[in-house]
Amino acid sequence: MENSKKTLLVKILKVTGITFIISLLIIVLLPIVFADTITEKVKILANKNLEGELNFNESELSFFKHFPSLTLTLHELNLNGSKPYKNKSLVSAKEISFGIDVWSVVFGSQTEIEEIYLEEAKINVLVNQKGEANYNIYKSNSKDTTTSSESASLKLENIQINNSQLVYNDKSTKILIEAKGFNYKGKGDLQASNFSLKTSARIDSLSFTYDKSEYLKNKKVKADLITKINTNSLSFIFEKNDLVINKLPVEFTGFFDFLKNGYQVDFKLKTEDSDLDDLFTALPAEYVSWMTETKMKGTTSAFLTLKGKYIASENLSPEVNFNIKVRDGYVKHEKAPYPVENIFLNLDTKLPNLDINQLKIRLDSLYFDVNKNKLSAILISDGFGEQLKIDSKVKSKLDLAFLSNALQIPNFKLAGSLDADIVSKGDYIKKDKKFPVTKGKFELTNGFIQTAYYPKPIQNINLKANLNSPTGEFKDASFILSPANFTFEGEPFNLNASFKNFDDITYDVKAKGTLNVAKIYKVFSQKGLDVDGFIKADLSLVGKQSDATSGKYGNLKNSGTLEVKNIRTTSAYLAKPFLIKNGLFTFNQDKMNFSNFNGTYGTSDITMNGNLENVINFVLSENQILKGNFSLTSNYLNVNEFIPTLTYETDDETEKTEVSGVVQIPTNLNISIQTNAVKTQYEDITIENLKGNLVIQNGSLQLSNSSLGIIGATAKMDAFYKNEGTQKAYFDYKINASEFDIKRAYNEIKMFREIVTAAESAEGIVGLNYSIKGVLNNQMEPVMPSLEGSGTLSVKKVKMKGFKLLNVVSAKTENPDIKDPDISKVDIKTNIKNNIVTVDRFKFKVAGFRLRFEGQTSLDGKLNLKMRVGLPPLGIIGIPIKVLGTQENPDIKLGRKSEDLEETEYVDGVTPINTTVPATTTPTPTIQNDSVPKIEPAVPVEKTE
Repeated sequence: MENSKKTLLVKILKVTGITFIISLLIIVLLPIVFADTITEKVKILANKNLEGELNFNESELSFFKHFPSLTLTLHELNLNGSKPYKNKSLVSAKEISFGIDVWSVVFGSQTEIEEIYLEEAKINVLVNQKGEANYNIYKSNSKDTTTSSESASLKLENIQINNSQLVYNDKSTKILIEAKGFNYKGKGDLQASNFSLKTSARIDSLSFTYDKSEYLKNKKVKADLITKINTNSLSFIFEKNDLVINKLPVEFTGFFDFLKNGYQVDFKLKTEDSDLDDLFTALPAEYVSWMTETKMKGTTSAFLTLKGKYIASENLSPEVNFNIKVRDGYVKHEKAPYPVENIFLNLDTKLPNLDINQLKIRLDSLYFDVNKNKLSAILISDGFGEQLKIDSKVKSKLDLAFLSNALQIPNFKLAGSLDADIVSKGDYIKKDKKFPVTKGKFELTNGFIQTAYYPKPIQNINLKANLNSPTGEFKDASFILSPANFTFEGEPFNLNASFKNFDDITYDVKAKGTLNVAKIYKVFSQKGLDVDGFIKADLSLVGKQSDATSGKYGNLKNSGTLEVKNIRTTSAYLAKPFLIKNGLFTFNQDKMNFSNFNGTYGTSDITMNGNLENVINFVLSENQILKGNFSLTSNYLNVNEFIPTLTYETDDETEKTEVSGVVQIPTNLNISIQTNAVKTQYEDITIENLKGNLVIQNGSLQLSNSSLGIIGATAKMDAFYKNEGTQKAYFDYKINASEFDIKRAYNEIKMFREIVTAAESAEGIVGLNYSIKGVLNNQMEPVMPSLEGSGTLSVKKVKMKGFKLLNVVSAKTENPDIKDPDISKVDIKTNIKNNIVTVDRFKFKVAGFRLRFEGQTSLDGKLNLKMRVGLPPLGIIGIPIKVLGTQENPDIKLGRKSEDLEETEYVDGVTPINTTVPATTTPTPTIQNDSVPKIEPAVPVEKTE
């Protein structure tokens, strides 16, 4: 019995030993035998399925890297992104490992990759302004339904990222996310069309920036997530997601569905009954040291939802709801003599369709006290802008120094006595001249503000404001600001203002002092004003709005000066900021006079003198026209910089700037400007000594009686421009140049090249008297079928060197004298409509031959011309020729019968329609939008025969 037991034990040990040895041999030998094979299959898989360029230094196959998985490890890996970032890294890693299914290696037709491990990776996700991303590297294999035994396949069940860095930089949404110390684990059957992905993530430092403003900075994040994914419908359900931001616990649920023309979202983010201390841990990093020295008590709950559809074509956006509650709050810094306590807050906001005009706010309690100083507020509002329903009560009796000392916020000091008592209830409806019934006072005495952003404080702040509206009507409302003064950098500023009867405003405003604008902005850490600008005022404005409207300027008492220096201003109508270097404005009744106004816009310099009228009425009222007369001089005026542009990255990763709309002209201006510009740049055209009268009126721009130097010639010009929205504009242009170099015109003027394409080979002097009008697209380029025009090209002395048409005629008729002819004293009259240039009959002599031309060409280069070559000596006998084909490849045939060209009719706002019109038809140019007024030409235009 004992012998049999020993025998059995020996057998078990032998089997175990053999199994162990075989297993060890497999573990050792399998990676050696299959290393090259598996590496090659992974390469094939990558080349077949990835658009981006993949590189790595060396590979290693082992069971010991992530035991018991057979793991292929690629060292120093780099994978580039897709267009337009194909030369920039998407993922780089110290190493990436692929967990291989052993059974598929030995017995399967394909090597199956079940796991991916990334170590010390840098993941760089980029999206440009057009929404083009670098992560679209996976090739679609919808047409390839076969499988290859030569490659590997992805059947992922596990993804793991360790100690990595993630950057998401989306320029289209202005979102920047940076995650350092990023650790991630995800498990699920990623090959199934419906699967649940269980993930956990740990981030040592998370930062979130929107539009260059930091909302999270260096925050620790822990997350345990369960996400259901439907790859067929691209639907994501966030079933259970628990996050911790520093110490603040947050629960995140919802779903995200891609739609055909947008997406649908329902996100819920909440934290309930959290400690107030935990909420403060989610604040920016600069407050961390302050928190360690501050005792906080109380509970808080917050709730954020984003729900609805985003479909841009239907103007649909989700609704945002946000609610926060604080109960029994208490904050006391260790250096503070007293705390801020009894903090209560209940704030609920809604923003339907992401439309600010539908904003709803319900602040039904805000309360705190500090050393028996109290603030309480209630605010319920519905709407924004021109219509608002409000119910508000604010009452405060605060010593701001008490509050500042209690909080001990680093590098921030506040002082002064704040006394406020405001009650407002009712509707603000601008069009109906309704105002909420309001009685309120706001008074700040001996105020003081100092921040870390500027070493000196704004001090001696005294502000007393009263708003009164006893009946809810505009006519009974009043606002009095007296006084409003402060001292900054040793410069005092004083303002007293009174506005009564908002239906017909009676105003009394007195301002005196200096505002060092750039330094005041720095106190509040406002960026973007990088010039040392100031405004110096000594103004007294007294009057009534109706007196300004009715022209009773004698009743107004407006006087004083306003001096500005190095102030940067922006406007919705301008693509760049405008820098006022110097400007002195003098007020006299209804006028504001400009003296020595110097400014720059981009590379342009501008000096203006003149005046504006109706200024006070323009400021106080809507739909008022600002009038004025100016003289403007400039050494260099770059018109291109006034055109809206968009900068984005191209496929070769260089930045490209292109026009993204038409120039917009304000509709509330009636201004005449006598212009004198030494050098003007428009597109690729350089204009010298531009002089003329520029009128901006009713949303249009008109230049008349102007003279200019262009391509070495002197010309007279009239121009009219009017935009319709941001995507389309109308123009009407007339020019008369007696003599200019036709070769320079072709080389330097784009529109001349497009319309007079036959001038490519010409040399010599011509004159031009032409009128043309049409539509500009959102690239500020003419829509060719919309062009209408007529005029005369006067040939003074031109050599048609290399002109294909006459060279082919010369060859066809065997008359070499016609080739490269010299032409002089010929008037070529043409008109343009529906994409067709109609050439009236004209004659000229070449070496005894008498040539006659007429017919049509299209703006896209097609020909339908009739020609007669009159033979010497008198040309009585002639050869009829028809010219078809294109200007690049003319088709010359003998005979008179020609074929009609197809016209492209432009209907405003409608896709162009192609029609065929006989060659003899001579269209009369008329612009099809009746709203565009006609202007008289600068010089007479000769009528066509």
